[in-house]
Amino acid sequence: MNRRKFIKGTMAVSALGSMTGLSSLLANQAWAADGIADGNARKFDFSQLKQQASALAKKPWAGAPGPLPETLANLTPQDYNAIQYDASHSLWNNVPDRELDVQFFHVGMGFKRRIRMFSVDPATHDAREVHFRPELFNYNDAHVDVSQLKGKTDLGFAGFRVFKKPELARRDIVSFLGASYFRAVDDTYQYGLSARGVAIDTFTNHEEFPDFTAFWFETPKPQDTTFVVYALLDGASLTGAFKFTIDCEKERVVMTVENSLYVRKDIEQLGIAPMTSMFSCGTNDRRMCNTYHPQIHDSDRLAMWTGKGEWIARPLNNPQRLTFNSFSDENPRGFGLLQLDHDFSDYQDVIGWYNKRPSLWVEPVGQWGKGAINLMEIPTTGETLDNIVCFWQPETPVKAGNTLSFEYKLYWSSLPPVESSLARVGATRTGIGGFPEGWAPGEHFPEVWCRRFAIDFVGGDLKAAAPKGIEPVITVSSGTFKQVEILYVEPLNAYRILFDWYPDSDSTAPVNMRLFLRTKDETLSETWMYQYVPPAPDQRKYVDDRQMSAG
Repeated sequence: MNRRKFIKGTMAVSALGSMTGLSSLLANQAWAADGIADGNARKFDFSQLKQQASALAKKPWAGAPGPLPETLANLTPQDYNAIQYDASHSLWNNVPDRELDVQFFHVGMGFKRRIRMFSVDPATHDAREVHFRPELFNYNDAHVDVSQLKGKTDLGFAGFRVFKKPELARRDIVSFLGASYFRAVDDTYQYGLSARGVAIDTFTNHEEFPDFTAFWFETPKPQDTTFVVYALLDGASLTGAFKFTIDCEKERVVMTVENSLYVRKDIEQLGIAPMTSMFSCGTNDRRMCNTYHPQIHDSDRLAMWTGKGEWIARPLNNPQRLTFNSFSDENPRGFGLLQLDHDFSDYQDVIGWYNKRPSLWVEPVGQWGKGAINLMEIPTTGETLDNIVCFWQPETPVKAGNTLSFEYKLYWSSLPPVESSLARVGATRTGIGGFPEGWAPGEHFPEVWCRRFAIDFVGGDLKAAAPKGIEPVITVSSGTFKQVEILYVEPLNAYRILFDWYPDSDSTAPVNMRLFLRTKDETLSETWMYQYVPPAPDQRKYVDDRQMSAG
């Protein structure tokens, strides 16, 4: 039934029933009206989407997206950003007293995939497509020749973003744009790292980036702050059916993700719940901090809660060469890329606002079995490119014809939803070693080159355990460590563990380090895990570059 027929029908009812009953009917139905969806009604549910994805996987991949109209293909970033969706045509603009709303991104520039959008009535399961038309957008000063777009209802959209009161049509809180990338914010309204539907062959020379090619939005009821969107994934190696239940809470966004993946061809490395972030420099890695900013990063660590219950903190690096680490586990309880330093003074950045950027925590639902949390760190010279990738890789090889299903929750928030009762790693710092703490190297530099590490542990019951004796348990994969010290840092209410690492060869292979605190009978802290890459032998020396002259 279209809207015109519905209005005529309600007029007929008014001749037979009371106006009160008619008003009630209109109020109950208004939020489910079709709005901007102009396609024919077709039944839709998640099981049908799974069947569609399964059938699609049996066919050859359609390939990369086709060319766009010239006026869109040649847009500059400035022109593309000038195109704005008309808020009066938002997806749920017809829902009274709505808490949420959706707007679409225009195709253009590098966003070439034509994504189909559908509006779903949750009561009837009728889905109607929202076709592209220029009147949905304000082109402003984008230098778009709109005449080239007339009648191109198959142009689709590039993605979508979600708004929530009181920021309706002003600041978005969820965004899906580009391949299968998406991200969300917490109550700071500051975007940071991104997630993906899947990662395929990331640590190879043939990485793939499948696309979300269609979305189905269930229309929420008035006052709802949770909505459901379904997505079809398509790529050279697999297809997928996704269900996102997105809870736009007051201080965070929580997504429950359910997916079924249908494999077209063998996949060397399948990444589940992948996330992508940026680490340029921080307290532990100052190599690229040739700037007045003390730190520059979207995330400062990989955190893991293993299936055996161990809590691990792995500070991120900006390495000089690409590195890949795999952390084996079985039925992980959670993992994520975290941004735990939210002090503005530690960044001094009024453009990036890195102190406001959220963490992303993955909580697996059900048993994921054996596999590994993989971390790839890519060298970067600045802050404009993501260089950190993390995901879960199942141990079982992924072969053509396989069907895999996963469910998990994604928490976009300043802090993860769970934390250990043990002492936590606060910060990691490194620098020149080989001299007593409290003394500068002074006139005579150490004769033997070494590197000092300082790890702060905060929280937990360290103060209560101190009389029993706090023991740092340190292991290194190569070289030796000496000069171990424990200092209580009163301003931080933290215990700082210091040690100097000495090489035992000229190798520049990465050195894996582990450290946790214990007493004789109990573990006191999570495990600090770090990877240090020694410099070449000819760089293992101290240079006194002081220049003094008599005045």
